[in-house]
Amino acid sequence: MGKPEFVYVTFIDTTPEKLWQALTSSDLSKLYWFGAELRSDWRTASPWALVMNGIITETGEILEADRPRRLSYTFKHVTNEAYRNEKPSAVGFTLEQHGRLVKLTLTHEGFAAGSKLLDGISKGWPAIISSLKSLLENGTALEIPVSALG
Repeated sequence: MGKPEFVYVTFIDTTPEKLWQALTSSDLSKLYWFGAELRSDWRTASPWALVMNGIITETGEILEADRPRRLSYTFKHVTNEAYRNEKPSAVGFTLEQHGRLVKLTLTHEGFAAGSKLLDGISKGWPAIISSLKSLLENGTALEIPVSALG
């Protein structure tokens, strides 16, 4: 049996450069990621953090930053007791141009069997990426209520 992982694929009417900017911009992340701010210089081996209401909720290290094709980083949740004790996992974004669309493939992997974090991100990533898609295509991020995330 393989290791548990999460994969999400969508097509966005944008350019790879605009999608890359949204994936790495503190200002844009606040719009589509429940008000959270991404912080990093987005260079390989640099740290990154997700900050919500002034509190760092996730941290990691940039594994790959091949603008505007591939971004990956380790992912460690640090605030919630249920997730905090899990080992770091890895998030990867692959951006592929298909005509006027960009195929975005998100992979989150490296979870231990029975991971509680895997269950959490399986609800969170679809909401985040849907909101990102709406922001890039319509200029307005979705306001997804936390109650919709189960």
